[in-house]
Amino acid sequence: MPVLDGAATVAAAVAAALDQDYGGELEVVVAQGPSRDGTAGVLARLAADPRVRLIANPSGGTAAGLNAAIAASHGLVIARCDAQSRFPRHYLRRAVEILAETGADNVGGTQAAEGTSFLSRAVAIAQTTFLGVGDARYRTGGKPGAVDTVYLGVFRRAALERVGGFDEGQVRNQDYELNWRLRQSGGTVYFHPDLAVAYAPRAALLSLWRQYWEYGTWKRVMLRKHPRSLRWRQLAAPGLVAGLIWSVAMLFTPWPWAAAPVPAAYLGALLAAAGFETARRRDPAALALPLVLPTMHLAWGLGFMVGRARRPGGAPA
Repeated sequence: MPVLDGAATVAAAVAAALDQDYGGELEVVVAQGPSRDGTAGVLARLAADPRVRLIANPSGGTAAGLNAAIAASHGLVIARCDAQSRFPRHYLRRAVEILAETGADNVGGTQAAEGTSFLSRAVAIAQTTFLGVGDARYRTGGKPGAVDTVYLGVFRRAALERVGGFDEGQVRNQDYELNWRLRQSGGTVYFHPDLAVAYAPRAALLSLWRQYWEYGTWKRVMLRKHPRSLRWRQLAAPGLVAGLIWSVAMLFTPWPWAAAPVPAAYLGALLAAAGFETARRRDPAALALPLVLPTMHLAWGLGFMVGRARRPGGAPA
């Protein structure tokens, strides 16, 4: 578990990781970054449990922390955990069973976003709709089977060693990039709905914008390395941004009416999604989708198109 500024959530994440019905040995290795909140104090208390070990992650980078934690661990099976996630009690047991049943290198499930405030519930809804995330099964769920990526993941140690672990130059999209290399090496990444993990989504539009800007920026970096990994859903947000820019440009031509179709169609889709999800989920937070979805789409698309990616330490990617 890599942790940076996770004082509000890391105790629950560690507690859930320890409270498993798995019958074998279990250790939790926390890679501690240079946090600016009270994370260090929380972790010091958690480390009183002999199953919890703290190691230093001076850069604070997620991939570097994961690699350091893996190197310090002893198990033949490695489960990735985030400070904002909470494993269900059956998670490790079922993951080990599915690894054995399928022969996969990595198994995982859905990122089951669960909001608590009005806005975070709206974000959680947006992150589990087709309009928000396309056909990403780790977001929307589905039947068991081989996929391109999963949320977090439970890995065979030998598979991680075979491909050299996580790419420490990849600030975001580390999971997708690693899973691409696993699949290219002949391995299987396997999705199973039994492995859903609760996740606390962003609770403010500005932090959501920053998150998705980084997602888009680092997806471009990842595609530069592995262009054949491209999926159609990854072009949807840049395509929307390009369409809106084209619409604005058409206002200054002899055909200003041509500016209307793209924004009108997008607005219609947003309103339809808000109405449908409000009725389906019986949660008025879905009415905020016309604010949340454009935040996700435009930030991701603009980040993909013009974002400047920098590695830990400030070097350009």
